[in-house]
Amino acid sequence: MPVSADSAPLRGPVPWVAMYHSVGDYSDDPYRVTVTPERLDRQLRWLHGRGLTGVSVADLLAARARGEGRKLVGLTFDDGYADFVDHALPVLRRYGFGATLFALPGRLGGDNAWDRLGPRKPLLTADGIRQAAAEGVEIGSHGLTHVDLTKADDALMKAEVVESRATLEQLTGSPVNGFCYPYGTIDRRAVDAVRAAGYTYACAIDPGPLNGPYALPRLYIGQDDNAVRLFLKYRLHRLRRRPVEGV
Repeated sequence: MPVSADSAPLRGPVPWVAMYHSVGDYSDDPYRVTVTPERLDRQLRWLHGRGLTGVSVADLLAARARGEGRKLVGLTFDDGYADFVDHALPVLRRYGFGATLFALPGRLGGDNAWDRLGPRKPLLTADGIRQAAAEGVEIGSHGLTHVDLTKADDALMKAEVVESRATLEQLTGSPVNGFCYPYGTIDRRAVDAVRAAGYTYACAIDPGPLNGPYALPRLYIGQDDNAVRLFLKYRLHRLRRRPVEGV
């Protein structure tokens, strides 16, 4: 059962939540959103070798609420790319790791049209999301269509935050407790809308003063992140980020 972010006590250093997107061919990758399956394997092997375990954000927060989880790393995959099932799932299985997939139910079977420079990458269909959920992946909402919530009017905000959750719950038959802000952009209005919609947590990137259970900081992981860079990012993340109250 998920633990409410509002009631969870302070539990020490900021948790490490890694942010991935696509797993596949990165030869044409202007937005640096792709890692190859081989690179992902090496990165997860590095975590495993250090005694760290990749888990969903929900499992990470539940462990932290119990005063545990210091050896857990949240693994998140934004946008719901179709290559998650083909390339990320087998690597996660290999190490026995969990993850959270933030999907866009308003773009099922579509592509990443919001990335104007391309390349076009296909997104998961409803069946693909169900397959990921059936394999134990936590499904969260990334909004309905990948809209910057800080620029959305009230009607669009409701669709992106409320309708996306309802659609994913109907699709998977399970509660959707996590939200991820498209582009990582947030303001107080967006945070309040996510909280009011009934989510128990939300992920940002660098939330600044809004840092909290509904704006969890995350760490970008890319194709260039080898063992040395991962070690430095892991250490610097905990030194530079403020503890998240309630987590």
